[in-house]
Amino acid sequence: MRNSALQDIAALLGCPAAGNPAQYLFEHAIAATGLDWRFLTFDVSPDSLRDALKGIESLGFRGCVLDGPLRGQATPFMAGASPAATFSKAVDLVSCQKDGLFGHMTIGRGLVEAIRPHIDVAGSRVFLVGAGPAARAIALELALAQVKEIFIANRSAPHATSLLNDLRELPGVISTPLEWGPHLEVPSGVHLVVNATTSGIKPAFELSQLRPDLVVADLALLSHQSPILDAAMKAGASVVNGLDIRAEATAIDFQILTDIKPDTEMLREALDEFLAA
Repeated sequence: MRNSALQDIAALLGCPAAGNPAQYLFEHAIAATGLDWRFLTFDVSPDSLRDALKGIESLGFRGCVLDGPLRGQATPFMAGASPAATFSKAVDLVSCQKDGLFGHMTIGRGLVEAIRPHIDVAGSRVFLVGAGPAARAIALELALAQVKEIFIANRSAPHATSLLNDLRELPGVISTPLEWGPHLEVPSGVHLVVNATTSGIKPAFELSQLRPDLVVADLALLSHQSPILDAAMKAGASVVNGLDIRAEATAIDFQILTDIKPDTEMLREALDEFLAA
C-alpha cells in the first residue's frame, strides 16, 4: 500500500530519453490539475528494460511512458495488456496495478481524437502509410471506429502483410494492400490519409492525387509543418499534425494514470513551447 504522505511518481523510460516532451507535458498537466505528483525521466537501454520496469513497480510508481525501441520490447514483462497493445505488439504506457504491470498503446486513440473535429471516420475509407507498432495501433482504433476500408502501404512487405492479415480477422473492415514506392497515389474514394511511419523532415515517399476533400494526418513531431502536410495544405486538404496527435495521446495517458482528464489545448500549447525552446 502506498504511503499517503509520499508523492505519487510517474516516469518516462526512453532510449534515448533526450528530446522527448513527456516530462514537460506531464509537469504542465500536474500543475494545472493541482496534483502532488512528480515526473522523472530515465535513459534506459533495451537490455535494462526488464530491471527498469521491476524498479518502477517495486518503488511504487504509478506508471511510466515508454519511447523508442523500448515500446516494442515491453510486452513480455506485462501482466496484462489493452487490446491496442496486444494488437500492436507494443506498449507506450505502463500503469502499475495491484495485479502487476499493465501495458497500453494510446497513440491510436490519440489519432482518432485528433481527427474527430475534421471527419467522422465511421464508414470512411483510410489510406494508412506504415505497418509498425504505431500504425498497427492506429489501424485497430480505426477499425473499432467502424471505418469501411483501410488501404495499407509499407516499405517492408512482410510487416504490411502481417497487418493486413490481422485486420482481416476483425469484423466489418476491409483491408487492401497497396504497392510501396517513392510516389504513393491516394486511392479514389479515400477520405483520410495517415502517415504512421517515422518519416519526418525527409519522408521516404511523396503523396500524389491529394484533394481538397481529404483529411491528412502525420505523426511526425516537428516544430514546423512536415513536407507531407505542406503538400496536403497546398492541395486544399485539412491537416492534423503530430503535435495535435501527441497532445491527445498525452491527455489519455495522464487520465489513465491519474483518473483526471487534463486540458488538451494546454498540452498542445506546451508542445509548441517545448519544440520552440
